[in-house]
Amino acid sequence: MATSNMMVPDMGGAENVEVIEICVAVGDLVAEGDSIVVVETDKASMELPASGAGVIKKISLKEGDTCSMGDLMVEIESAEVAIAAVESVHPVKAEAHAMAVADAGDDSKVNRDANSSADGKAVEAAETQLEQLALVPDLGGAVDVEVIEISVKVGDELAEGDSLIVLETDKASMEIPVDFAGTVVKITVAEGAKLNVGDTIAVIATQARLVSPEPSTPSVLLAAEKLPKAEILPEPVAGVVPVTAAVEPLKEAIAKVPVVQVTPEEAGLVSGFAHAGPAVRMLARELGVDLSQVPATGPRSRVLKEDIQAFVKQQLQQPVAQAVQGHGIERPPAIDFSQFGEIERIKMSKVQRITAQNMTRSWLNVPHVTQFDHADITELEVFRKGLKAEAEQKGTKVTPLPFMLKACAMALRHYPQFNVSLDNDGEHIVQKHYVNIGIAVDTPAGLMVPVIRDVDKKSIWQLSEEVIAMGGKAKAKKLMPADMQGGCFTISSLGSIGGTAFTPIVNVPEVAILGVSKADMQPRWSGSEFEPRLMMPLSLSYDHRAVNGADAARFTQYLAKVLGDIRHLIM
Repeated sequence: MATSNMMVPDMGGAENVEVIEICVAVGDLVAEGDSIVVVETDKASMELPASGAGVIKKISLKEGDTCSMGDLMVEIESAEVAIAAVESVHPVKAEAHAMAVADAGDDSKVNRDANSSADGKAVEAAETQLEQLALVPDLGGAVDVEVIEISVKVGDELAEGDSLIVLETDKASMEIPVDFAGTVVKITVAEGAKLNVGDTIAVIATQARLVSPEPSTPSVLLAAEKLPKAEILPEPVAGVVPVTAAVEPLKEAIAKVPVVQVTPEEAGLVSGFAHAGPAVRMLARELGVDLSQVPATGPRSRVLKEDIQAFVKQQLQQPVAQAVQGHGIERPPAIDFSQFGEIERIKMSKVQRITAQNMTRSWLNVPHVTQFDHADITELEVFRKGLKAEAEQKGTKVTPLPFMLKACAMALRHYPQFNVSLDNDGEHIVQKHYVNIGIAVDTPAGLMVPVIRDVDKKSIWQLSEEVIAMGGKAKAKKLMPADMQGGCFTISSLGSIGGTAFTPIVNVPEVAILGVSKADMQPRWSGSEFEPRLMMPLSLSYDHRAVNGADAARFTQYLAKVLGDIRHLIM
C-alpha cells in the first residue's frame, strides 16, 4: 500500500507556530478537509486540514512542538480505490469494480481502459477534476473576522481573482478573492461566521491531468465493504492478496475501539468533559466559563473560542438589575417610536457599530480641547491649479490634501509632543520617531481611516498618487487591516462638503486630529487696504493630558505659515 507525506500548509506567513492539539490518532480514517492538528500563533489558533483522504500511519508532530510551512505533519496511506490490484488479476472486470465503488459514493474519478494490454505496462492520462480548498489569506493580523456576504453559490464557475466572500473587521470590509479558477463544489462558511487565517472558505473543483498508476502499483481500498460480492470478484490467484483482505485488519481495529456512553447529566459532573484545545480552555478559565455549558459548533463537537465568546455575549445580554452603560452613565430609557408613526429598524454594519463604540470610548476617556485657526491658501491654490497639465501627464490629480499631509508631517517633526501616545500604565509617554498620518474617508460602509506611511519622506506627487489609491481601496472595500494601523495623527477634511468649523474626536491612541472645513474668500487687512484672500478653517482637537493649549496654538500657527507660503515645504 502506497504511503505519502502530508505537509504543513501555508499559515499566512507565520513561522515556528506552536502545536496545541493533535486531532487524529494512528489508524484513523480521515477525509479531505478533516482537522489534523491545531496550531496557535500569537494572534489566533487555526486548524490545519488534511489535503487528501486516507489512513493515518504515523504522526510526526506532538503537542508543544513548533512547525512551519513544509514541515511533515503525518504519513498517510492513499485513499484511492485499489482497482490496480483487481486489474492485475482480471483486467476485464476492473471496470465493474470501478463502477460499483462509484455507485457506493466514491467521490474520486479514475478513468481506466478495460482493453489495456495484459502486460500492465500501459499508463493512461485523462482529464479529471481535482478538488482544492480555498483558504482565508493573511488578514494583516486581524482575527475572528466576520463574514458579511457570500459572493458565490455552489455550481458557479470562477476565474482567478473573483470574489468569494466579503469580510468585515473592526475598521473595514474587504473582499476575499479566489487564487485559482474552477467550479464551486461546496461552501463551508455562512454569513455571520468568524474566520481566521487558514480557515476553509470553499471547495473548488479544478481541471487537471491525472495519470493512472501502473497495474502493479498497490493501493488501499478504504471502501472495501461497498465492493460487489464474491460473484463479481475473480477467482483467487496464488501469490495475490485479495483487496478485501487488505482492509480486514483495519476494520477489526476500528471495531475494537471502545465507545463510552455519557449522559448529559453525567457530562455536567465531569470536569473538562467538553472537547476543547488548551487555548480554548485557558480562555474559559479567564472568563470563568463552564465548558460543559457551552454549545459546541466545531468539528467533532469541539468547543471553539467563538463558542465561548457567543456564550458570554448571550449571558451579558440577559436582563440585569441595573441598566447602566459606559462609566456608570445611566442608559437612556427605551422608547417605542412606532406609537408616533411608521418606523423601520435597520441593523448597523459592523464598521458602524465599532466606530460608535470607539468614538464613545474616546469621548469618555480623553479630555478634548479644540483649537481653531485659519490658513491663507490663496497662493497655494494658484500653484496647485498650475500643476494640472503636469498632473495629467503623470496620470494623477493634485488636490489640497497632499499639501496638508506634508505640512502636518513638518509640524509633527517641529512639535514632537504631538507625535506621541499615552502608555496604558499611566506613567509613560510613547514618543514616535516615524510620521504616519491617517485620512478619514467617508464610504457607503461607514467611516474608514487608511494610513499614509512615512509622509515626511515623500514628495507631493507621491502623496497625491497614494491618497487616490487609498481612497479608491476604501470605497471599493479593498482595505486590509494593515492599511489602517500605525497612524500618528489624523486629518478629517470636510472641505469638499462645506461648513465653517467642527470639533473632531481624537482617534485614540493618537493625541490629536486636524479638522479641515471648506475654504472661502474673506477680506483681510494688508496694512493699507482689505484684500480678498482664500481662507481655510482649521480645527485641531487634542488630548489635554498630552498636549498643552499653548502648544496647540503654536501647532496651528505653524500649519498656517507653511500652507500660506509653500516655499517652507522645502526648508
